[in-house]
Amino acid sequence: MSVQARVVSLHIHPEKSGGEMLSIQEFDLEAEKGIVQDKRYFGRRSSNGEPGKRQVSLIEREQISEHAVALGHDDFPPGVVRSNIETEGINLVPLAGKQIQIGTAILLIGAPRDPCEKMDRIAPGLRELMDHGKQGVLAQVLTSGKVRLGDPITVL
Repeated sequence: MSVQARVVSLHIHPEKSGGEMLSIQEFDLEAEKGIVQDKRYFGRRSSNGEPGKRQVSLIEREQISEHAVALGHDDFPPGVVRSNIETEGINLVPLAGKQIQIGTAILLIGAPRDPCEKMDRIAPGLRELMDHGKQGVLAQVLTSGKVRLGDPITVL
């Protein structure tokens, strides 16, 4: 039996930089702007005025668990790797350039995330493990909509 791709946790950045991500049940995505409730990143533009490429970040829960085991941990709690959407049942990195639907929103999958030094604060060596296609992806919002915990994920 195959696992249906779905959302297993949702997170937004705290107001203060570096604080723990906040777990929530649902959020609203706005085309070209990102997560309405994530005030730190919502509506950011690149230096040339284009919509930012980092509107939403996604990572597979399976990937997080694999990294935890490799580093001698049982698991890492939801939100600790600082991704907005944690998924289950889908391999995200190979979907670069493709569209997915989550809830009523449509996202364009972009480049893999760039793991930062905060990953090594979670567990030494995590940043290195999260390289080479094992760190989740960034996405842009093409169609506004609502995303909820448990929503299915469909590749379009």
